[in-house]
Amino acid sequence: MIVSYFVNDILTACKEDFAAKNYTIITSKCKGPNYPAKVCCSAFKDFACPFAEVLNDEKTDCASTMFSYINLYGRYPPGIFANMCKEGKEGLDCTNVTATSSSHASIPFVSTHALLITVFILFRLF
Repeated sequence: MIVSYFVNDILTACKEDFAAKNYTIITSKCKGPNYPAKVCCSAFKDFACPFAEVLNDEKTDCASTMFSYINLYGRYPPGIFANMCKEGKEGLDCTNVTATSSSHASIPFVSTHALLITVFILFRLF
């Protein structure tokens, strides 16, 4: 028996231009071969939390697009952030994370506790 999975809804293109973002906030801190979880997860949150609202929108491809660029520029092992960056059932806590890079200026900071969807999507992609 072959079981297949079909996506019922087609994802819409992300309106945030993740191709033009500056990923050095992650790539300058999260380095292998050991990839220290505390450093990598902090850098990931610094980058991703300002985009939490668009990343948590299940109707867009924003999360998968962002992770594609993170992996492209950082050459990280598949699923690295999904596997080591966990803060509970609600996902990553972005409450005390502020936008520190000019690359985040186009999206206002949205305080949220829900980067869970993003991490879940990443985990399912890899």
